[in-house]
Amino acid sequence: MTRHLDIGCGGVPRNPYACSELFGVDLSVAALNPNFKAANLAIDPVPFPDGFFDSVSAYDFLEHVPRILPTADGRSTRAPFVELMNEIWRVLTPGGLFYASTPAYPHHAAFQDPTHVNIISIHTHHYFTRPALTARMYGFIGDFEVRRVMRVKPGHLYQPLKSNFIDRLRQRRREKRGACSHLVWEFEARK
Repeated sequence: MTRHLDIGCGGVPRNPYACSELFGVDLSVAALNPNFKAANLAIDPVPFPDGFFDSVSAYDFLEHVPRILPTADGRSTRAPFVELMNEIWRVLTPGGLFYASTPAYPHHAAFQDPTHVNIISIHTHHYFTRPALTARMYGFIGDFEVRRVMRVKPGHLYQPLKSNFIDRLRQRRREKRGACSHLVWEFEARK
């Protein structure tokens, strides 16, 4: 993989797949680096061309994107979260990866920050992934396949998928203790 985009990157973009080129988008970013663009992704498209990235990440960002907003004329509504998922799919190459980590229901971390307006649950991904793609009824045109959806501890760094018995057992214990406030999505773009 060569190009990675971190959305909602702040001053320290993340690169979970160790791509050779790192790009970022946030409300305001340093103008000195041409790989970093300023955009409000609740109202603006991702400011990069179609199929430009091998991977995209969103750490503690999706919960800040509204699910619904009135249009500028106030006569209708739009779905910024669905639009953002379309944009993420658009900028990914075929087979490109999307990795997100966000506080999730029912953990209190999903609700305690007053800027969290989009509460994600363990089942939200069904709206954007095969076979359901339920968000089609709201204008979703993308197509993602799940690589993994799992609860994690806050501050979780990207780790390759582990499938041995001991790792699965440790994960179940963390979930039972309530230590897993965040949800990780890892999707593959189908095009």
